[in-house]
Parts: sequence; structure tokens; C-alpha cells
Amino acid sequence: MEPVPSILEGFRNPDLAKTLIKAIENHNVDRDVNLMEVCGTHTVSIARAGIKSIIPSNIHLISGPGCPVCVTANVDIDKVIALTKMPDIVITTFGDMTRVPGSTSSLLKEQARGADIRIVYSPLDALNVAVESPDKQVIFVGVGFETTTPLIASTVLRAKSMGLNNFSVFVAHKNMPGALETIVNDPQVKVDGLILPGHVSVIIGTKPYEFLAQKYHIPGVVTGFEPVDILRGVEMLMCQISDGEARIENAYARAVESKGNVAAKEAIANVFETCDAEWRGIGEIAGSGYRIRDEYKEFDAWSRFGLEVEPTVEPKGCRCGDVLRGVISPKECPLFRKVCTPENPVGPCMVSSEGSCAAYYRYY
Repeated sequence: MEPVPSILEGFRNPDLAKTLIKAIENHNVDRDVNLMEVCGTHTVSIARAGIKSIIPSNIHLISGPGCPVCVTANVDIDKVIALTKMPDIVITTFGDMTRVPGSTSSLLKEQARGADIRIVYSPLDALNVAVESPDKQVIFVGVGFETTTPLIASTVLRAKSMGLNNFSVFVAHKNMPGALETIVNDPQVKVDGLILPGHVSVIIGTKPYEFLAQKYHIPGVVTGFEPVDILRGVEMLMCQISDGEARIENAYARAVESKGNVAAKEAIANVFETCDAEWRGIGEIAGSGYRIRDEYKEFDAWSRFGLEVEPTVEPKGCRCGDVLRGVISPKECPLFRKVCTPENPVGPCMVSSEGSCAAYYRYY
């Protein structure tokens, strides 16, 4: 029996890719065009497929603030490190977070010093740790955009229903639209179009981006992550730019609907409310974060255990913040490949598998 072809094979078809490249070239925009890919997964996919080398040289793909580990502020890392120093505490987190440097330490260093820090693959794993360790306070480090927030919300609801009093979440979640508004208003950043994040858009849909076109005349296209997906997104953006138009379009209809995932959005709204949040390299953005609502406050780790935190110090010479804003490429950071490497990361953009610096180090 012949193997059944994957549905994704069509999105990796070299003939389709060549057709799209020709279509991109035919739009003939006689100036430099900056297209920002917002999602870290797009950054890695673009690098792995060599897309920058096969599109016209006047089209520049620049990375944005789409890596959740990367945009987590230094002060939040320092707060989590402070929590590790409490007695009878278990910190649970995704793997990337353990290596992100804070002001003077990291979770990996604290683990080496004896702190109980465990890598999990889901917040539900952290919940199981709490059930199995009733004499410990188990804290899950919650980072991410709207993609991971619904699962955290569901985990909080389950903990509530189970009556668990030894589980809580350190909340450092962000939402994407506010960050995009800050980026397009940044005088140092020139963005002509946005490759909008596929994963986030599965949850929130396309409507939350419409203000970008209506208010700022910035076109955007939601795309998937295969080479044909990305090239199709670039072609659609260049079509709008060459015609002087600005719309939000969806090139990822197999996964994204305009209304998004209603159940997931309801889960977020049930447990969380929006708040101002600090983004690494960008600063505080109004309404761009999430905090746990008062009715679930017992699951807010910082409200329960908030401690004094060491003075926050940004890593000297690291320009991760400028990379996240699209002001420079990773190669323009003076530490890149010299002091800052995947084995010895100075900033989170070199730590995360979705970080721009890590992608440039590996592929460029």
C-alpha cells in the first residue's frame, strides 16, 4: 500500500513556490519594503527554508516581538528567581525558561544550587506535581501569548474544582494586538506590512488586527508556517502595497477563522482580565498583559507569595530589545556570535528555540 500523502506536502511544493516567487517579482514595487513577521515560529521557518534568499532583494523580512520567552521582562525573571528561594517550593516551567538570564541568575543556576525546578510539557503536568506533592507549594511559570493562555485558564479552573491549595501560577502572559500598535507607532521602526501570527490567530481570529489597516494603513496577512504559506503571505502583502491598499487578509484559512476559537477566548475571559504589562526592550504597554481575576486570586502566585526582588539590571551590551522591535537584525548586536551563543546566552533571543538570535545563529 502506498503511503497517504500529507496535507502539508502541497504547502512544500517547489513548483508552487516558484510560481509565488514570480508573482512577488511581478508586483514591481520600486522601493525597499519592510515586512515584519510577528511570530517566532515564522522567523525560524523563514530561516530554515531560505526564503530571504529567494525573494526580491528590496523586500526585507524583519523579526518582531513574537517570541513569548524573549519578550518576558527581566523583572519577571527576577521575580521567579526570588520565588525559588522560598522553602518547600517547586517551580515548574517550560524548558526554554530555565536558561533565560535574569539580572544575576537564572532558573538553571538556581536549580544547580538546589532549588526544586522541574521542566514540564503542559500546565496540567504541573497540576499533577501539586497533587503528588501535597507538602509543597507548586508554582507554574505561565508565559506566552493567546495561544497558551486558554490552557492556563483551564488548569486554574481544574485546580479550583479540585480544591487544590498548593498550586498557583506566576502570570507573565501577553496579548499580541497592543504590541503591534506600539511597533507601528515606533519612530525607529518602518513597517510596510505584517506577516501576522498563525498560532495566535487560531485563538483570536483576524478581527483584532483590523485597526492596523483602518487606523494606520498597514496591511497584514495571517499565514501558516510552511514555505508556500509564507510566500503566499508575502505575495498578498506585496499585492496590497503595490496597489496602495491596506486590508487584513487570511492566508491560513485551514486553521484560522475570522471569529477565532470562541471557547478558548471564553476560557481566557473567565479566568483572566487584561492589564498593563512590561515587554523586554519595548517597555510597558497598556492592556497588553493578563492577570488572574479576583475570584481566582488564590491561584496567583505573586499575589500569594510576593517577595522583595533584587534591583533589575539589564544585560550589558545586549540589544535583544532592539531585535524584538525590528530596529536591528541579530547580526548587528555586538555580542552576537562573540560573547552571546546558544551555549552561553546573554539575552533570551539566543535562548529560545523561537528567538531571532538563535535562528540567525543556526541558519545565517
